[in-house]
Amino acid sequence: MRYRLVFIAGLAVGYVLGTKAGRERYEQLRKSARQVSQNPAVRNTAESAAQQGRQFAGKAYHVVSEKVGDRMPDSVAQRVRSLRERNGSGSDDWGTSNT
Repeated sequence: MRYRLVFIAGLAVGYVLGTKAGRERYEQLRKSARQVSQNPAVRNTAESAAQQGRQFAGKAYHVVSEKVGDRMPDSVAQRVRSLRERNGSGSDDWGTSNT
């Protein structure tokens, strides 16, 4: 019960402070967020992180595949195969695009 009261109090304080800031502050924060997201350094870093994530996911896929091997139920194996076929050759083993 105590945590519920603290949570409700936090919501009330956030609401009051948010309404005092108003629409102008909201637009200002939105503009700043857009500028940061359009920054080439941020975009390069995000793409680099995504590419590393895909590489690590690929390695993890192969490690897990080797360890699981034939112990995977046929229903799961069939489902994975059907998803790969449906996604076509433009995607990796995880069903995501390689962009």
